[in-house]
Amino acid sequence: MPTPPSLPALAAFALAASVSAVAAQSLVLALEERSAEAVAEELASEGFGWLRVIADGLQVVLEGEAPTEAARFGAMSVAGRVVDGARVIDNMRVTPSEQLAPPAFAMEILRNDSGVSVIGLVPAATDRARLAREIARAADGSPVSDLLQTAEHPVPAGWGPALSYAIDVIGLLDRAKISVEDSRIAVEAVADSPADRRRLEGAITRLKPDGVALALSLSAPRPVIAPFVLRARLEDGTFRFDACSAGSEEERASILAAARAAGAEGPLDCRTGLGAPSPDWGLAAAEGIAALAALGGGTLTLTDADMLVVAPAGIDRDLFEQETGALGGRLPPGFALRAERPDESATPPPPAEFRAARGADGSVRLTGRVADARMAELARSLAQARFGAGAVTLATRTDPAALPEGWGVRVLAGIEALAHLAEGSVAVTPETLAVSGRTGNPAARDEIAAAIIAAVGPRARMDIAVTYDEALDPAAGRPSAEECLSAVQAAASRQKITFDPGSATLSAAARPVLREIAGILRECGDLPLRIIGHTDSQGRESTNLALSQARAEAVLAALRAERVPVAGFAAEGRGAAEPIADNRTEEGREANRRIEFALDAPPPEAVQGPPAPVEEGPPEIVEGAPPVIPPTRPPEDDAG
Repeated sequence: MPTPPSLPALAAFALAASVSAVAAQSLVLALEERSAEAVAEELASEGFGWLRVIADGLQVVLEGEAPTEAARFGAMSVAGRVVDGARVIDNMRVTPSEQLAPPAFAMEILRNDSGVSVIGLVPAATDRARLAREIARAADGSPVSDLLQTAEHPVPAGWGPALSYAIDVIGLLDRAKISVEDSRIAVEAVADSPADRRRLEGAITRLKPDGVALALSLSAPRPVIAPFVLRARLEDGTFRFDACSAGSEEERASILAAARAAGAEGPLDCRTGLGAPSPDWGLAAAEGIAALAALGGGTLTLTDADMLVVAPAGIDRDLFEQETGALGGRLPPGFALRAERPDESATPPPPAEFRAARGADGSVRLTGRVADARMAELARSLAQARFGAGAVTLATRTDPAALPEGWGVRVLAGIEALAHLAEGSVAVTPETLAVSGRTGNPAARDEIAAAIIAAVGPRARMDIAVTYDEALDPAAGRPSAEECLSAVQAAASRQKITFDPGSATLSAAARPVLREIAGILRECGDLPLRIIGHTDSQGRESTNLALSQARAEAVLAALRAERVPVAGFAAEGRGAAEPIADNRTEEGREANRRIEFALDAPPPEAVQGPPAPVEEGPPEIVEGAPPVIPPTRPPEDDAG
């Protein structure tokens, strides 16, 4: 019979079991702690500091909020490199993603001689086939290439009106790029001439619907003036231009200065363009005007390189010979001078007259004498070509015996002159072509004189009394430079132009005010505008100066990107040199960090403004130049 274990033996076995259990438990806890620490260290080194690591037996639990699903997967991968991936438990959650903003719908319509292309992103609800048909119909049947993409998002409220407006505009332009956005279109196009540009500007502006913003940039080549003509008269001490042409602004200034020296008063104008026969055209014109003043009167006609000076009646022969001889010696090479004294014994040609009149309703009536039926029909055909077949009434009579040589040419020249008027009349006599009326073209007087001289010759005597009427000019009604500056300063005062701290990068908050300022400046045309940057006094002087210059240039670049004509703009940084508040306070430093706008003074000889209306004489010159408008001080940014 077996012997039962003794009590001491049982106690020893129980003690050994307890010690083993405690040791095993301690070993498990140490293993859990080491696994959790190793995983946490590896995750922290990989940039996953947002995780919390918990050990649960042999399992490692990861808890926390992952910024993205990719970050969550990356954390699991890193933990799996330290312990067996099967032991890693994923208790992480992912931050909900923000709702994506709807795309900005935008479309570009490009038209040239080969057709029309449409490119961009449009709402999926757009009927693209119908859109292509409407564009083709507006573009006179030009083929349309559809390169559009679509997106399933709501149609913005201003998209439809802007798109319809763009289709209307593309029908007016043969070569253009039109950018369409919500409630806004931007038009870039090339016109055939300055007159065509004015016509297109008026037509496009009239089509603009309410609620749609327009950025319009129309360019036109400089006009070609042919023949290149200057016609001046000095009568009874009064100097006037019948026509004036210059090849550059410098030539224009020298011609106008000579006119002032000859006794011209009030506003004058002299158009610039291509076609000058010589780089010395301005010098020749100025010398001719000076000679006219020395003769005490007469007329000066400079047609290309041919100069004709007709002295006043009764002039002393010695004075005539002396002054015209001196003029011939002063003329630049290539110019030919012909000087004449009037023959007081000459008998006038027999009296004759032809009249062409244009009414406010566009109707044209031709009356007076012509040589024969063939000449009458030729006059009718020319008038119908210029004014429309249904607008012309012919009421002339033939009288070949009483008409001087060259009468038909004078009649046709008179009809051509009438075509430059919106309303008025032309009286043709053997001595004079008298043109009077209203026009919406600032250059009409010059164009009329050039046309008459080209047809009749440099000896043509003309009386041009043309009134420029702003109501007839689509480009008129623009605000003055001072009004534009005031509007820009008011916009900049309402909303501060700000930058990112310590940099020349425009802040997002500055974009609306810059777009508002750009809209103002596009309506103003060319301006001599100066953009001035200022900073507070913190930092070195050289640093502040460079920062203010960079910020002024950033504003200039932003305006250029908004299709503002910035050829006459300048950017200037003045650093902290002109504070408007105390730099010792934060409010003062904030006020000193600013952008200002000011007008540059044009050269003293520059002539400002459109030609003034005249009844019996040419336009007059504006004396001097306007002063620089003292700038207001719209604030700028937050870091000097």
